Amino acid sequence: MGWIETTGGYAVALDGTRVLCRNAAGRALKQVPPKLKDDAEVVRLRQLAEWLERHERECREQVDTWLVRSLPVPVALLARVWPDAAWQSALRDLVVAPVGADGSADTERAGFLRDADPARGLGIVDLDGDSVWLEPAEVETVLIPHPVLLEELAELREFAAELGVEQGAEQLFREVWRRPEAAEGAAGGGPAQEWRAYADGKFAQLRHATARAVSLGYRVRGGQAVCPLVEDGRQLEAAYWLGDDYPESEALTGSLEWRDTAGRRLPLAEVGPVAWSEGERMAALVYAGRVVESDEEKAL
Repeated sequence: MGWIETTGGYAVALDGTRVLCRNAAGRALKQVPPKLKDDAEVVRLRQLAEWLERHERECREQVDTWLVRSLPVPVALLARVWPDAAWQSALRDLVVAPVGADGSADTERAGFLRDADPARGLGIVDLDGDSVWLEPAEVETVLIPHPVLLEELAELREFAAELGVEQGAEQLFREVWRRPEAAEGAAGGGPAQEWRAYADGKFAQLRHATARAVSLGYRVRGGQAVCPLVEDGRQLEAAYWLGDDYPESEALTGSLEWRDTAGRRLPLAEVGPVAWSEGERMAALVYAGRVVESDEEKAL
């Protein structure tokens, strides 16, 4: 840790994203004294700390986008960003799978990402516990599979626990939802186009629901929380109804649906596993913030 001398014999340093301070006697202080708030060195370190926090967040968000949208990632790109501590924290120990020439992921050769090098490729611990390299001459791109696509997910989670894996981005321990058979049909025999498992969630004010959706990282448009998705290269979006009344008015959530880029509502039977899981995840997270009445209140 490099200490920087500042006014009054104090010295400051950056530990991760936290600014530390010690006095002239060399004793570490619990916080930076208020009189140093506008000191040039303190301001500079705090600005750097803010940039580092933002950079770490952006790295995690980008990795999450690769995972949720099933986007192939070039090995050369991973090797280039690996030396950056923020990128490495977001990528390390994620399950990666080689992508073949036909665009499919070879999950049998998947493993936990442990290293990346421009010359050697990706170093992984495979599912047998062996350390191997995915050489760049053989593997040009990899997939960071969504957990709903991983077979034997429970066993993988147990193996990860044995290895002491701590993923910076939610992958293995991300909660997944699978489309139930009840979603296949609708009343009258036609194809169902909406899922109402998270309908009728009460919010005291509509703005509470929209603020919760935004805080979870979702956009709100036209009265709906929206999650952009990609399934098998096809762009989709999941949309969950929150309401379009005044922000201060009471709101009841509505149905969850999936649409293509033309705005066509998809029959639920056509919604792929990743799109279903992420759409229902969005609805469940927002719905969890509803007003829950006690049995006594319901009886009144």
